[in-house]
Amino acid sequence: MSGRRVEARTDGRGARWPSKDPAERLDFVIDWTAHLEGDAIAASTFAVPAGLAGDASSRSATMTTVWLSSGADRRSYLVVNSITTAAGRVMRQAVRIKVKAKSRA
Repeated sequence: MSGRRVEARTDGRGARWPSKDPAERLDFVIDWTAHLEGDAIAASTFAVPAGLAGDASSRSATMTTVWLSSGADRRSYLVVNSITTAAGRVMRQAVRIKVKAKSRA
């Protein structure tokens, strides 16, 4: 699963998860540790665009997870995670994911 984990960024550059097949249902993680400064995630929501399914989500004190399925082949989607910390900080991270059919042998 470590390949499907990205760190939250503050440099203005977007994060990117590896591609997934339209038939796959996989968990994708954002690691917020470097930005929490000892704080903890108290709430998390994911905005998943139409065409890609966000089946479920969860959080720990430092990471958020979303389960993604479906999507159109050769299409790129932008998923946005918004968190609120125990201290009241609000942060957002956009992550791009490409849906790509695996070759059929």
